[in-house]
Amino acid sequence: MSQVMSPPAVARADTHLRPMTAEDIEVIMAIERRAYEYPWSEGIFRDCLNVGYCCWVCEEGGKIAGYAVMSVGAGESHILNLCVRPESRRRGLGRRLLKHMLNIARGHQADTALLEVRPSNRDAIALYLAVGFNEVGIRKAYYPAANGKEDAIILALSLL
Repeated sequence: MSQVMSPPAVARADTHLRPMTAEDIEVIMAIERRAYEYPWSEGIFRDCLNVGYCCWVCEEGGKIAGYAVMSVGAGESHILNLCVRPESRRRGLGRRLLKHMLNIARGHQADTALLEVRPSNRDAIALYLAVGFNEVGIRKAYYPAANGKEDAIILALSLL
C-alpha cells in the first residue's frame, strides 16, 4: 500500500505585505503568545516601531498571518523576529516575509544579514539555510528555557 502525498499548501491569492502599525500589535501579540513559549512583550513591539525598525506584516484574507522585525545600520541588518501564525505555516509565508526583509536590507545598503535562532527550532533553521544563511557562531545561554537557558545559533547571509 502506498501513501498519496498531497502537494504543499500555498499562500492564498489575497496575501500581501504591508508595514506594521501600532494598531496591529494586539493581533500580533495573540500570534506571538501562541507561537512562542517566551514571547516578546507588547512594549518591545512598540519600541521597535517607535525607533523606526523595519516592521512588516503579512496579511492573508485581510487578517495578519505573520510579521517580521528587522534593524538596519552600519552596513548590517539584524532580523529580530520573524513569525507566522501556526495555522498559516508551511505555505511559503515565512519565506516571503524573510525575502522581503532581505530586499529592504539591501535597499538600505546592508551587506550582511544576521539573526539568532534556537537550535530547537528546526523548521526555522531549515528555512534560513534554504535561503542561504550559514552558521557563524553560538551565543551561549541566550534564550530563556524551561531548564534555564538555551543557546542561540547565529546565522549570517551576505547580501552582496
